[in-house]
Amino acid sequence: MEWRRSYGRPPKMIHLEANFVQFKEDLLPKEGNKALLTFPFLHIFWTDCCDTEIYKASVKEDIIRWHNTLKTYNTADWLIVVVESDAKKKNKTNILPRTSIVDKIRNDFCNKQSDRCVVISDPLKDSSRSQESWSAFLTKLRTLLLMSFTKNLGKFEDDMRTLREKRTEPGWSFCEYFMVQEELAFVFEMLQQFEDALVQYDELDALFTQYVVNFGAGDGANWLSSFCQPVRSWNGLILRKPIDMEKRDLIQRSQASLLDLRSYLFSRQCTLLIFLQRPWEVTQRALELLHNCVQELRLLEVSVLQGALDCWVFLSCLEVLQRIEGCCDRVQLDSNSSHTVGLWTYATEKLKCLGYLCGLVSENGPNSEDLNRTVDILAGLGAERPETANSLQSPYKKLKEALSSVEAFEKHYLELSHTAMEMYKTIDRLRSARLVGKSLAEFYMRKGDPQKADTFLQDSLKTYLAEGWTLPVTHTRKQIAECQKQLGQTENYLQTSSLLASDTNLTYEERKHFCQEILNFANRQSDNQVQKVVLGMSSFAQLQQLLFSPASAVVHVGGLLALELSLHSNMPVPVHLEQLAANVYFSIERNSVRKTGDLLGKQRVGSSSNGIVHFQAESVIGSLPRTSPPTLELYEMHDRSPSDNALNSSGVVCKNVHLLLRRQESVSSIETPSGVAIEDSAQILKINNVSLMPGMNTIQFTALSQEPGTYTLRQLCATVGKVQFVLPHIYPIVQYEVYSQEPQLTVEPLTDILLAGIPQKVKFTIVTGHYTIKKGDALQLSNADAMPILHSTGCNATILSNTGERVGETKLSIQSSEKVTSITLPQTPAYHMIEFELEVMCHIPSVLPKPSDSERLTNGEVHRRTKSKHKTDSCMAYIDQKISIDCPWSIYSTLIALTFYIPFKAKHSLLSAGKRKYIQVCLQNMSDINFNVLDHHLIEIQHRPMLKLLSLNMKATQLIYSKQSVFCLWEMKWTDVLPSCLHCVFSVSFSPATEEESSFKPYSYEFQLENVSTLYNVKAQILPTPGVEHCHTGSLCSLEVSITRLSDLVELDRDEGLTESDGLCTSKLMYEVVDNSSNWAVCGKSSGVISMPVVASATHKVQMEVMPLFAGNLPFPNIRVLKYLPHHSMLTIQSDTDSWIENDSLSIDKALDEQADNSSIRSRTSTHSTGSEHKGLPIPRLEPFSPCQIFNSSSGEQVLVVPSKDDHVLEVNVT
Repeated sequence: MEWRRSYGRPPKMIHLEANFVQFKEDLLPKEGNKALLTFPFLHIFWTDCCDTEIYKASVKEDIIRWHNTLKTYNTADWLIVVVESDAKKKNKTNILPRTSIVDKIRNDFCNKQSDRCVVISDPLKDSSRSQESWSAFLTKLRTLLLMSFTKNLGKFEDDMRTLREKRTEPGWSFCEYFMVQEELAFVFEMLQQFEDALVQYDELDALFTQYVVNFGAGDGANWLSSFCQPVRSWNGLILRKPIDMEKRDLIQRSQASLLDLRSYLFSRQCTLLIFLQRPWEVTQRALELLHNCVQELRLLEVSVLQGALDCWVFLSCLEVLQRIEGCCDRVQLDSNSSHTVGLWTYATEKLKCLGYLCGLVSENGPNSEDLNRTVDILAGLGAERPETANSLQSPYKKLKEALSSVEAFEKHYLELSHTAMEMYKTIDRLRSARLVGKSLAEFYMRKGDPQKADTFLQDSLKTYLAEGWTLPVTHTRKQIAECQKQLGQTENYLQTSSLLASDTNLTYEERKHFCQEILNFANRQSDNQVQKVVLGMSSFAQLQQLLFSPASAVVHVGGLLALELSLHSNMPVPVHLEQLAANVYFSIERNSVRKTGDLLGKQRVGSSSNGIVHFQAESVIGSLPRTSPPTLELYEMHDRSPSDNALNSSGVVCKNVHLLLRRQESVSSIETPSGVAIEDSAQILKINNVSLMPGMNTIQFTALSQEPGTYTLRQLCATVGKVQFVLPHIYPIVQYEVYSQEPQLTVEPLTDILLAGIPQKVKFTIVTGHYTIKKGDALQLSNADAMPILHSTGCNATILSNTGERVGETKLSIQSSEKVTSITLPQTPAYHMIEFELEVMCHIPSVLPKPSDSERLTNGEVHRRTKSKHKTDSCMAYIDQKISIDCPWSIYSTLIALTFYIPFKAKHSLLSAGKRKYIQVCLQNMSDINFNVLDHHLIEIQHRPMLKLLSLNMKATQLIYSKQSVFCLWEMKWTDVLPSCLHCVFSVSFSPATEEESSFKPYSYEFQLENVSTLYNVKAQILPTPGVEHCHTGSLCSLEVSITRLSDLVELDRDEGLTESDGLCTSKLMYEVVDNSSNWAVCGKSSGVISMPVVASATHKVQMEVMPLFAGNLPFPNIRVLKYLPHHSMLTIQSDTDSWIENDSLSIDKALDEQADNSSIRSRTSTHSTGSEHKGLPIPRLEPFSPCQIFNSSSGEQVLVVPSKDDHVLEVNVT
């Protein structure tokens, strides 16, 4: 039925069971009655009276007496049922209708509660009337019963809360309150509300736990004293009964112990959880209960026999596991082993404790004292319970059997241990499995079987190392060391002792003990020759730093290279090393002959700029750090040609690929020294009799340098008697290089670029290599006319060592002849450098040479221009000068190329002003220094007497700054006809501005002028509309263009465009008016073709209309004049020349206009031969004049244009 409760609690469907009991006054609840299951919730009075007389005589009195009794006990839940039968109505003729008796009862007893009286008609008949009456009765019964149950249950809960609130008053009993709240739990369980019933037990559990915790804190309740009595029975939990009445009676009588209360409380919780189909919560709660009980017994200071609590826990674990197995199938158990494995492990631990306590784990077996203790423990179990007597695998029988003998104990303990380990492995809890295995190892060690113990300890150690647990690693290693010692595994024992001796988690005395174990074995005297034991060095000592001297780690053959090792000893006491050796791997590189640039300042792999190599500190315990994977260590790799050292290929190589590609899960223990091997090496760096003190030690080595090549340090080996500690791999890779170098000569400018025309300093660098410069050795330089060598008496040479240190300085002896300059070199030992400086000067030629490609030198090297050239401006002209040098160490000549840049750049232009002509020369300083210039000269090479060049320049010295220009101007004066072509030479003297007293050097520039004469003068005039003073915007104006011939027929006019008729020569010209600035709009035709007589002062005028678009002083439109040449076509259709002249709407292609502007002469036919516009007609050609042949006298003029209106309108858009 649906059960609705107050306080907003949701409705529930409950199953309410009711029993009908004959009314007795003794069954009515007395004051203070706390029984809810036996409470009479509803009282019913049954009567089948149909006679009024009988009702008045007896029935009424009975009902009154019954009703008064209920009022006496404050019971208001009652019901009167009248049973009516048709048989009685037939026998009684004077019977009133049936409603008369019912009405009387309702009038007498149910005035305000008419629903308290119901009628059942013919209850034994199967009629619709009978069924309806029965249905009405059952509905009323259910309603009244549920109302009474709800009311009384609420009153019971209120009374229970009141009782709980009195828990701080003296005399309050927890056991009494326990029985009251359990009564409520029983009611909920009867209603099949198992969740609510479980809540009641959880509240009791929490309340009792809080009191126990308060007792431990010093706030104890009086009633707790009954639970502090000594524990006399430890037979474990009882979960096979729904209710353990024996323990419930003990609680009701306040005679239960702590274990009794906890056992009964958990048994009830277990029953309800199984009803709720939550068996896995039982295991979780059971594990918490067992641990909490142990702590509560300690807090309450309860006296417990030694081993009794272990028995109780062991029996309880097995009882819970068997109870879960009884309600679940095997598939469920296997899939939920994570919930039960904790109980298996706890049972294993407690059985192990019992075995140690009863002497079942020792090698000799239990003694008499152990046997007496076993008897006392088993006595507390009592007799086996009847419900488990027939079970062969009951916890009681297992415990008694396990404690009966050593063999039985071992059997049960191993069975439990392996079961727990397999479960842990199944659910991937490897740490817990390793912990059980470690417990098994301790068991085997106690049993005297170290071989089996070592297997489990190694597995545990592997897990601890992988996860970085230092303290468990230390403890496990101590156990492994004991196993290895008992098994006689000398090498493994020494390796483990080395690890323990360096373990800072141990005390100094313990570390010293393990270190002494190693030293005792190393110094042990033996008659026979025993092979030395090889151990890893990471635990014995750690290589932290290596210092090269010199820092570059590069030395020539026979040179001195020192290596300083910083070694940190992890041993607690000083250790004497017979020998400390480093194995070196030697490799011969292909490019064993190096150049100076490769050697000076070169750093080997792993070394820093100061020659120090740092090594990462490894963990002493050898564990993998719980960090990210190692970072990529990449190095560049170059493959060069052996002939000319040219780069063939380059790539990247990973140096720590073995760390990146290894499997992280397959961690091998560092205890196993089988992987440490000493490499056979012919090259060894060693030092004998070294005392290694605790902490940092510094050890000096001298490197081998007899042969050129690369030397790589591979291993480090420390020998102590019969023990060798080996560092198998030195990482990062440490190398030093021994080189054999060929002599080399380089010549480099001291500035970024070399400038021609002024003295420049160059630096000579000689690397002697393996050659020793003897007395009398000299460099023979071939002299070149274009680049003389300027030497002074104070030229010194500096001698440097191969590391760049200054060794000495001496004066050079330089002798020059017509063809050779000889430089005597100072005596210099091998693998040194000589540096000196010389001055050279490159003369600027009148005609610059063309740049050449790369050349093959005499000695086989390819000449390449210096890199400074590429940094300069591409517009700067340069000259390549070559010097041939004979060196004393070679039979071949060395060809040195020097690039000189010309500091100036000159440009010329021809200017016209009417008939006057001017020549302008622009001299630009392209270099980064300032120059003084003077003596500007311009001459005409042919020296024509009719032509004079009048200088308009100042005669004083002028300063040209860097990247600046100076302009020079000459006016041409002539008395006869100007020639068509002039060949001129511009010359000037220059000198650097920084030099005070310097000789000026010449600079010349040749150029040629074409088409010097002016043929036509173009003049334009813009006139306003007649009657108006000025031009106005938007109004048409008249543009008059006047083209005037300035000279008679000259040689330049004789071309294909010249026509002769009746002794008069004419030439066709095309004019075009274009306004590129968009100030004017040309109305009508803007271009046309005219026929111009080739006679001086011949003038042709053209008029057109233009419209100014803006106000102000506007420049004139551009006017272009071009030659109009006929097209020589093979077509038969010819057009009259005059038709072209008269055609005002001639279309001029825009592309041709641009070509005319760029002074490019191109055939119009070639561009438009396929055009559709003039198909079949000859297309003329346009040829531009040279810039000086046309003079526009209106260029630069402006005309005033005024606005068309005085008022101005400004449009403003507002949004």
